[in-house]
Amino acid sequence: MRVAVAAILVVEDELKVAEALQAGLQLEGYDVVLARTGEEGLRAAAGAFDLVVLDLMLPGCDGIDVLTRIRTSGSAVPVLVLTARDTIEDRVEGLDAGADDYLIKPFAFPELIARIRALLRRGKADAALRLHLGDLDVDRVARTVVRGSQRIDLTPREFDLLEYLLRHQRTLVSREMIAREVWREPNRGTPLDNVIDVHIARLRRKVDQDFAVKLIHTVRGVGFILGEDEP
Repeated sequence: MRVAVAAILVVEDELKVAEALQAGLQLEGYDVVLARTGEEGLRAAAGAFDLVVLDLMLPGCDGIDVLTRIRTSGSAVPVLVLTARDTIEDRVEGLDAGADDYLIKPFAFPELIARIRALLRRGKADAALRLHLGDLDVDRVARTVVRGSQRIDLTPREFDLLEYLLRHQRTLVSREMIAREVWREPNRGTPLDNVIDVHIARLRRKVDQDFAVKLIHTVRGVGFILGEDEP
């Protein structure tokens, strides 16, 4: 049986960069389509792609316009923004427009591949109605949590936080990622680190306290990992 190959749309106006991305991604086993302008990218994005790699500085219709129009069309395709713009304001603008991740040029190709794999995994996880890790089971529709035979009652924010950790299980997630994806407050003036730490502590008590195997692990100074093994 033929294994399905992920299709990636690369919207990049610099020819050498676009061709290098296409060659590298094809070597990794992906189907790749190139678009050299924002207009071409929009036309191509109407097709069936598993992921879009999008440059922001495009001739004509720029990357933010492309991204905004992709999202207003109702498409939930993961979008990785690839750009030389590296200010906080630029990142916030891209994320607010609907980007799923942001990578600054120049970049290491292995990091690009790692981020693409993470986004593709996330897309598959998002489609699941139930999430599991060991004896932990989360029903995303009923918003119920069970570990072993024990029902765990969570607040709405705790549920959203646990769901996010489960969708990224065995992967390190930072407080910045949690603030952006769970709290969805990229424009907040003060960091949410203390608030996130309090919610993680409460969630850990509910999910781990009565069980021998601990699932929520802190990587000091970096973030958190949900997994059955110590990081």
